[in-house]
Amino acid sequence: MNDKILEVKDLKLYYKTLRGYVKAIDGIDFEIKKGEILGVAGESGCGKSTLGNGLILLKKPLNYISGEAILNGTNIMNLKNKEMNKLRFKNLSIIPQFAMDAFSPTKKIKIFISDIVSQHGINPDKNFFDKVKERLSLVNLSPSILDNYSIELSGGMKQRLVMVISTLLDPDLLICDEVTSALDVSSQRFVANMISDFRDRKIIGSAMFITHDLSILYQVADRIMIMYAGHVAEIADSDIIIKSPKHPYTKALISSLPKNNVQYINEKLKGIEGTPPNLLNIGDGCRFRFRCKYATEICSKETPIQKKIDENHVISCWNYKQIEGDKNA
Repeated sequence: MNDKILEVKDLKLYYKTLRGYVKAIDGIDFEIKKGEILGVAGESGCGKSTLGNGLILLKKPLNYISGEAILNGTNIMNLKNKEMNKLRFKNLSIIPQFAMDAFSPTKKIKIFISDIVSQHGINPDKNFFDKVKERLSLVNLSPSILDNYSIELSGGMKQRLVMVISTLLDPDLLICDEVTSALDVSSQRFVANMISDFRDRKIIGSAMFITHDLSILYQVADRIMIMYAGHVAEIADSDIIIKSPKHPYTKALISSLPKNNVQYINEKLKGIEGTPPNLLNIGDGCRFRFRCKYATEICSKETPIQKKIDENHVISCWNYKQIEGDKNA
């Protein structure tokens, strides 16, 4: 019995520019299990949002190059747009980045929802809107907002409404792309917890939760995948990533997070020196080597492979064993 909802194998998604290809997703492997929330984190430009959007809708200048993304036994990278339309919203759905700006300012919420579901062959009748009202109550929204315009709603209300719309057909996999980035702290916590609640209520099967905020992921994700410059750096259970990471980049990310009850005068935050590399026509080698104090000759010549070092722990690093033995790491 296959317990995986999604299997991604050696996937490559490049942006085509006049100067060449930007290798935004360059040969990554991972899986999402049924009933699991997989967190995806990394610096801006690491490819996490490209990954999420590339799985559900390839829009130029983003191009599929090679690899597989197998959803429920079907390689969705081989599907034409018409075939993908049958899967979107039902089998695979997304809460996109900047989703709060997606509403039409000239349409009431009820009309906006009706137009969306009608495009998927769904009749927005009374029974359908009874379900909508039921879902609205789960996220503490009154059914009366259906008669509002989007401009009458706060940012947090819009985000919760988008959550409802994106999950109306109980998708097998929900991609959440930076869904908490524009919210205040209390709204962030509420939205993140609702993703878990939707999973527990079987409203969604599994989720890919994309964010730069590791503290949010630690609350909601079962496993976390750390990305860097289009590659996977490390994948492990959330506790492992936060408390005992192996990859030098993951360690650096964790070190840059503020700690509770620790004042700046006693312990300063550690930043990551340098910047991510330019992914335009980038060659072989570890992409973190330019910022890694453990880089050796092999790091500049060969791209590290994703190696399974434990049952649920994958790392892409040539020197992780030596780093593990360094008490100052």
